[in-house]
Amino acid sequence: MDIKQELENRVKALEDLIETKGIGSKQLNKVRKTQKYLNITVLGVTVVAAIGLAAWMSLHDDEEDE
Repeated sequence: MDIKQELENRVKALEDLIETKGIGSKQLNKVRKTQKYLNITVLGVTVVAAIGLAAWMSLHDDEEDE
Protein backbone atom coordinates (compact mmCIF):
# COMPACT_ATOMS: atom_id res chain seq x y z
CA MET A 1 0.00 0.00 0.00
CA ASP A 2 1.44 3.36 -0.90
CA ILE A 3 1.73 6.34 1.41
CA LYS A 4 -1.11 8.30 -0.22
CA GLN A 5 -3.59 5.45 0.27
CA GLU A 6 -2.46 4.96 3.88
CA LEU A 7 -2.95 8.66 4.63
CA GLU A 8 -6.39 8.66 3.00
CA ASN A 9 -7.39 5.68 5.14
CA ARG A 10 -6.18 7.39 8.31
CA VAL A 11 -7.97 10.63 7.44
CA LYS A 12 -11.17 8.69 6.72
CA ALA A 13 -10.88 6.88 10.05
CA LEU A 14 -10.36 10.20 11.83
CA GLU A 15 -13.36 11.76 10.05
CA ASP A 16 -15.51 8.79 11.04
CA LEU A 17 -14.37 9.13 14.67
CA ILE A 18 -15.19 12.84 14.70
CA GLU A 19 -18.58 12.15 13.12
CA THR A 20 -19.54 9.59 15.76
CA LYS A 21 -17.89 11.13 18.84
CA GLY A 22 -17.39 14.77 17.95
CA ILE A 23 -19.23 17.92 18.89
CA GLY A 24 -22.71 17.91 17.44
CA SER A 25 -22.79 14.21 16.64
CA LYS A 26 -25.95 13.67 18.70
CA GLN A 27 -27.69 16.53 16.92
CA LEU A 28 -26.55 15.19 13.56
CA ASN A 29 -28.01 11.77 14.35
CA LYS A 30 -31.30 13.37 15.43
CA VAL A 31 -31.46 15.37 12.20
CA ARG A 32 -30.81 12.26 10.12
CA LYS A 33 -33.55 10.37 11.97
CA THR A 34 -35.99 13.27 11.56
CA GLN A 35 -35.16 13.54 7.86
CA LYS A 36 -35.81 9.82 7.41
CA TYR A 37 -39.23 10.07 9.06
CA LEU A 38 -40.06 13.19 7.07
CA ASN A 39 -39.19 11.41 3.81
CA ILE A 40 -41.37 8.44 4.78
CA THR A 41 -44.25 10.78 5.64
CA VAL A 42 -43.98 12.66 2.35
CA LEU A 43 -43.93 9.39 0.44
CA GLY A 44 -46.99 8.14 2.32
CA VAL A 45 -48.94 11.34 1.74
CA THR A 46 -48.03 11.27 -1.94
CA VAL A 47 -49.23 7.68 -2.32
CA VAL A 48 -52.48 8.41 -0.50
CA ALA A 49 -53.04 11.54 -2.62
CA ALA A 50 -52.44 9.59 -5.83
CA ILE A 51 -54.86 6.86 -4.77
CA GLY A 52 -57.45 9.43 -3.72
CA LEU A 53 -57.10 11.30 -7.00
CA ALA A 54 -57.46 8.08 -8.98
CA ALA A 55 -60.57 7.11 -7.02
CA TRP A 56 -62.07 10.58 -7.45
CA MET A 57 -61.36 10.55 -11.18
CA SER A 58 -62.92 7.09 -11.46
CA LEU A 59 -66.07 8.17 -9.62
CA HIS A 60 -66.21 11.43 -11.56
CA ASP A 61 -66.05 9.54 -14.89
CA ASP A 62 -68.86 7.21 -13.75
CA GLU A 63 -71.11 10.20 -12.94
CA GLU A 64 -70.58 11.74 -16.39
CA ASP A 65 -71.52 8.48 -18.13
CA GLU A 66 -75.00 8.42 -16.55
